[in-house]
Amino acid sequence: MVGFGHTYKSTLIVFIHQRNLWDVSAVIIFRTNMAPPTYADLGKSARDVFGKGFHFGLVKLDVKSKTSSGIELNSGGQNNVDSGKVSGNLEVKKKCAEHGLTLTTKWNTDNIINTSVDVQDKLLSGLKLSLDSSFSPDTGNKNGKLKAELKTCAAMLCLDTDLNLGGPLVNTSAVVGHKGWLAGLQMAFDTSKSKLIKNNFSLGYSTGDFVLHSNVNDGAIFGASMYQKVNPNIETGVNLGWTASSSTTSFGVAVKYILDKNGSVRAKINNSSQIGLGYQQKLRDGLTITLSTLIDGKNFNQGGHKIGLALELET
Repeated sequence: MVGFGHTYKSTLIVFIHQRNLWDVSAVIIFRTNMAPPTYADLGKSARDVFGKGFHFGLVKLDVKSKTSSGIELNSGGQNNVDSGKVSGNLEVKKKCAEHGLTLTTKWNTDNIINTSVDVQDKLLSGLKLSLDSSFSPDTGNKNGKLKAELKTCAAMLCLDTDLNLGGPLVNTSAVVGHKGWLAGLQMAFDTSKSKLIKNNFSLGYSTGDFVLHSNVNDGAIFGASMYQKVNPNIETGVNLGWTASSSTTSFGVAVKYILDKNGSVRAKINNSSQIGLGYQQKLRDGLTITLSTLIDGKNFNQGGHKIGLALELET
């Protein structure tokens, strides 16, 4: 689990691509033998309590396996109950530890093929270079991006660029930490328009099992979250949000309770009276089932509630 105050093995530089967009992220913490998370992982502890274990309106199946030669095979499919749309994916991953090389190929039912080649700790300790590409056989569309991640005990730096030279977008972020405090800054610059299009700031504090996180996006969207691990069996999360342009406020509370080593229950509620409930049970080694439901408390008698089912197989 990632959160303020947790121990990280190293720092990171990531190059993440979007079309016409360059993305640069940097995270810095001045603590001995500690490395920060990426900007995107700040506040992740609370988000996991709200997000994991809920599959509203979906029927999902995930299958994971590994061959004797070390090739990882991951496949999955889901059916959207509301729209009836069925989608699936297949992923094949091969790691060559002696060369620091990882090759990943993904295919989905939209007939898009994604390939990623990662090289880690070869040119420099903590440096990971990645080349991602996507190809649609139906349309012939091709995209690519180049990533770089650098991890040290003091900093995480991130940079990404697509392979379109027509006007990329540059994203930068930095997180600085000291004695449990973390302050982050994330910006994006569109080179085609010579304009800054993203300006986000984050501040947080952690004492291990207690995490506070706050953020301001573009000076208009304000958010805050709190995570607390009350005891080994109970985790809680609180989310707050306010949008200046519309003066709308959001609020939510979530809790996860571990029944035993094989089962857990989850619950969450927000200020729109939406109630989410989830139950996860490990039936046997390699087989886990998750049931979830979303109840509209404002229209309880009118229906419209959602249910979800997920089955995870691992061999």
